[in-house]
Amino acid sequence: MRKFMGKVKDAGKPSGPSPYSPQKIHSQAPKASPPINPDIFRYRYNHGTNVGSIYVLEKWLYQSMFPQGCEDGKSSELEAVKANVKELHTDKTRQKLEKHWSNAIIQQEWEWLSRDAKCSAIRLPIGYFTLGSKFARGTPFSPFEKIYQNAWSSVRRFVETANSYGIGVLLDLHAAPGGANSSDHSGTNSNKAELWNSDSNRKLTIDCLRFIAEEVKNGLPGVIGIQVCNEAEYGAQGMYDLYDWALSTFSSIDSSIPIYISDAWNLGDTIPYALKRNAKDVISNPVFIDTHFYWAFSDADKSKSPQQIIDEVPTKLGELDGQEGSIHDRGGVQIIVGEYSCVMAGEVWKKHGEGQRDELTKSFGQAQSRRWQQKTGGSFFWTLKMDWVPGGEWGFIEQTKNGAIKAPDWFDLSFTQVKEALAKATGQRDSLAQKAAAEHAAYWDGKHPDGTFEHWRFEPGWQQGWDDAEKFFTARMNGLVPKGSGEGCDRIGAIEAWTLKRCRESGMVDSGWMWEWEVGLRKGIKDFEQTVGI
Repeated sequence: MRKFMGKVKDAGKPSGPSPYSPQKIHSQAPKASPPINPDIFRYRYNHGTNVGSIYVLEKWLYQSMFPQGCEDGKSSELEAVKANVKELHTDKTRQKLEKHWSNAIIQQEWEWLSRDAKCSAIRLPIGYFTLGSKFARGTPFSPFEKIYQNAWSSVRRFVETANSYGIGVLLDLHAAPGGANSSDHSGTNSNKAELWNSDSNRKLTIDCLRFIAEEVKNGLPGVIGIQVCNEAEYGAQGMYDLYDWALSTFSSIDSSIPIYISDAWNLGDTIPYALKRNAKDVISNPVFIDTHFYWAFSDADKSKSPQQIIDEVPTKLGELDGQEGSIHDRGGVQIIVGEYSCVMAGEVWKKHGEGQRDELTKSFGQAQSRRWQQKTGGSFFWTLKMDWVPGGEWGFIEQTKNGAIKAPDWFDLSFTQVKEALAKATGQRDSLAQKAAAEHAAYWDGKHPDGTFEHWRFEPGWQQGWDDAEKFFTARMNGLVPKGSGEGCDRIGAIEAWTLKRCRESGMVDSGWMWEWEVGLRKGIKDFEQTVGI
């Protein structure tokens, strides 16, 4: 949740040499293989929720995990552990936390998430201390390191269970060493963001990320990505240097794992970084930008009416305009909304009345659902669980049940409908391919009659795009996604990241005509999705 609203003038751009040195791709790369299970999980549109305050406690969500007498201002994981150890001693505190972890989502809730809420992914906040005792050593959590000896095995079970229900997990290093921001959700009540000015904290962060990446590579199914840190403070000094260091580390372990970075409340400045790192001709992890949206904290938002806030939602993410759709010459930028809610400030309701609150809240949530599905690769509501489930305007359960938060329509298709739509598309494939290729050649030949082109590249791109879109569409029906998710279908949601992946695999990166292949790929995806109606 966003609590830090202030801004500083210095945007915190890095200076000096970067440690990031990606390996270049050259032509004659192997032909792209069909999408497999990790591809579906990582690149489909992911509709989901955060599961906050499980592995990183926040008092406002779980007062029950903070002993009586834990004063105001002591609202973080560290303070909860201190108070519990004082009252219960170490072993019983460990048992209390382990019970909290194991009950994060029980069987009936997993079933509801997958089949009723149509949740395809979870953003799971974890702390560096969650990775095990050795990561707590030498930090403020050092006196309590034994408490976390089984924490990572609990996270592994969580991810494996989610996978069995067809739900992916974004592992978010929410509480990075020292804190990426000054809020209590960074693990302590230090009120400082000490990740950015400490060599030891930065090194420990990289060690944490290396550990997670190695765990994923060595067999942790269903992880859709790893997030370097949560809500980096605005203008964080050296933020991009840390991201480069993380990218270099990840690329040396497994360059296929998507890496998520915080935009530090400044999406416009983070986009150029992502475009550069998501270049077509390097072997490197795809970079996703995590941006958050709340309308409950700033004085400006408190002065608006509910309808003004609702009307503002479709204007968000305008920073992407003109930045997408051309991997071959400027790289790729892929956005997800890692946190949002249906909360408007109390001042808004006081000024404008409570009479239509339920209706306006529903409209607010639906406006966000529509916008995120139009412009992003996925979105994650804040949050699933708290002491006060179903959670009101903060609660994924309540806002899903009342219709404010809506999964994409294509998640509701039955397998019969998927088969019927696929048969229709297959019958039209050849004519659509010929039509698309002819229109592409006619357009560019007409625009530049004396130009030289390589239009032959368009058709294999189109065929690749169609095949990929079909594979995502039929993934659940064909068992590429575990059956626990129920029926429905999937769609390539992280379209910029997927196009980047395919461009890197195309074998055409050294060609000045790769753009014709990319245009074909995008057109093939679009033609398939339009034909099946998603």
